[in-house]
Amino acid sequence: MTQRQATATDRVYQGIYSAMLEHRLAPGAWLREEELAQTFGVSRTVVRQALQRLAQDHLIELLHNRGARVPQPAREDAAHVFEARRVVECEIARRLGGRLDAAQLAELRALTLAEGEADARGDAPAAVRLSGEFHLALARMHGNPLFTRLLDSLLPTTSMLMALYKAAGAPVCVAHRHADLVDVLATDGPASAAEMRRHLKELESSLTGGRAAPRPLRDVFAGYRDAP
Repeated sequence: MTQRQATATDRVYQGIYSAMLEHRLAPGAWLREEELAQTFGVSRTVVRQALQRLAQDHLIELLHNRGARVPQPAREDAAHVFEARRVVECEIARRLGGRLDAAQLAELRALTLAEGEADARGDAPAAVRLSGEFHLALARMHGNPLFTRLLDSLLPTTSMLMALYKAAGAPVCVAHRHADLVDVLATDGPASAAEMRRHLKELESSLTGGRAAPRPLRDVFAGYRDAP
């Protein structure tokens, strides 16, 4: 693969990943190669490479003779997803609690503020993206790349579960909960782990029903049409 192909493949990969995370792609949506190639302005070969990478990372499904599809997790899958997140993120919070420096706390508070502002102006995709960035920032601060990689794979599944089953109008992550978590992270490890557990349990308990409406791929990836 040439460097140019790799860059184009990365752009398609990241575009699909972000669209899943931000609820712009509905669970169960089909990812048609020709439509994606036209939307991103790349060859079908590049699209195919991106889809194969996404499938290898367990982010989408490749179905034999049918194509690629955004996963459509069952309600019972939430128990496994949130159990995994609690194991990883509560340990991250425990290790970081009381040990973050001023710059790290400022970064987390800035993400929380930006998330709250996005939610207030009704920009749901931005709020969802910033929520994920908050959790990933904690993982990166912890310093274990395997934790970061695992969380990176769990966030889109969480987003799909929220798109399918969360209460209508409820945010994926509540910004003031993140602010509370940062306050605790500034002081104590065990309390931080407990606050993270409470936060993730709240998210899981919000899965009460609902379904996202599908959108055309051209609209989902509108921001990528003119990308280099």
